[in-house]
Amino acid sequence: MNTKLQLVRRAKKGDAEAFAELYQNIYQNLYRYALYMLGNPADAEDAVSDTVTDAWVTIGKLRSEEAFEGWVFRILSNKCRRKRKEYVNKPLEWNEEIGDMAGADDLADHYHLRRVFGELEDEERMIIGMHVFGGYTSKEISEITGINANTVRSRESRALKKMAKKLEGQEVSK
Repeated sequence: MNTKLQLVRRAKKGDAEAFAELYQNIYQNLYRYALYMLGNPADAEDAVSDTVTDAWVTIGKLRSEEAFEGWVFRILSNKCRRKRKEYVNKPLEWNEEIGDMAGADDLADHYHLRRVFGELEDEERMIIGMHVFGGYTSKEISEITGINANTVRSRESRALKKMAKKLEGQEVSK
């Protein structure tokens, strides 16, 4: 059985099968994150597909094998951010898949939660997204991103408090 690090090393050397196995292991987490960020299944699939393509093309530049998942999430986060800029004048689309995933009871809750989530700083969004949509623990997020586990927990806590205050209608400064 190959470990993640072995798969990343092989992928960095051009092994497509190793990269495919890595991708298969994180696809659901990437898709959930993109779907929540973008609110549109087709756009989420496109963002994940573009992310995986870019990751494959540039994996040789990855400095640390341990950082693979965080690196891929950063690529995806950037793609989602760029795509969201295209949504400025586009009406928000919601569907049952997003509702089921998010667990909120009505459309307004989904919209407000997504808006507030989108207002977080990139690192906060990544930490919250990896925890909520990827199911990663703070220790795993720490290992993936290279951020100290205590720092991950404190940043997640601050981000959640920031979101809660904004959802209550209070503006919080960054």
